[in-house]
Amino acid sequence: MIPVTVIGGYLGAGKTTLVNHLLRNANGVRLAVLVNEFGELAIDEDLIEAQDDDVISIAGGCVCCSFGSDLTAALADMAAMEPKPDHVLIESSGVAIPSSIVNSLVFLPAFRSDGIVILADAETVQKSARDKYMGDTVTRQISDADIILLNKVDLVSKAALDATRMWLQVQNRDVRIVESTQSVVPPETVLDSFIGRARSGGEHFEAAHLDMLTLMPQRAVDADALAAALADEGAGLVRAKGFVTRSDGRKALIQVVGRRFEVSDASAEKADGVVCLGFKDVMSRDVLEALVIDV
Repeated sequence: MIPVTVIGGYLGAGKTTLVNHLLRNANGVRLAVLVNEFGELAIDEDLIEAQDDDVISIAGGCVCCSFGSDLTAALADMAAMEPKPDHVLIESSGVAIPSSIVNSLVFLPAFRSDGIVILADAETVQKSARDKYMGDTVTRQISDADIILLNKVDLVSKAALDATRMWLQVQNRDVRIVESTQSVVPPETVLDSFIGRARSGGEHFEAAHLDMLTLMPQRAVDADALAAALADEGAGLVRAKGFVTRSDGRKALIQVVGRRFEVSDASAEKADGVVCLGFKDVMSRDVLEALVIDV
């Protein structure tokens, strides 16, 4: 199934900047971006190779499509593309409720949800949440998030940033928060299609506070228990993805986004290994490596 990530957040939080950043750093991943109207998403001109009424062709095999009022039909068109996209991004409007978009995927067997990423302006998000007109929308978006990109952190003091992080955790206790400036984050942070492509387990991310580790199980494991342990708050992970062998010999795919996890069957030829992306000050390599021995 093709993974679908919904990118949301209130007006001005940095959604368009994030989408352009992901397109610039696709590195061979065929991204398809769906937006309600082209005028709502300003794709950087130097990325555009061609454009017609419904599709913008973007460098590296990526595309941007307008879905108007029929998202389901647009996704069906995506599933019929050759070659198919590796990952679909749905850039929701600033006043949209992301969970309502994700719920529509239930009726589309070619797709699966890869989570909801919400951008929050570190300088204004709490004020926006108190606004009598926009407050309900802002808090609903935050409560829907699997990952929050706390953006524009360079514009606030450390004390204000710490207070905003605490406030966000109160609004959504299960969310993972990643800080960013100008919406720049490693693509692996928000899209599973990038995990494990460009970096080995021993290398460090350029983004502050983030690190990567590849777990290599040496024997069969309980895939569900391992996935639950990786999604636990104490693991400090933002994302995890990889393959393990169950005790009955079947292969399983583990996917973790924030505190949410999913385990599904995988083809027998897949090599074992789970790539984990987490916070340097929380993620313990010793603890994580023990999971593939003790689970």
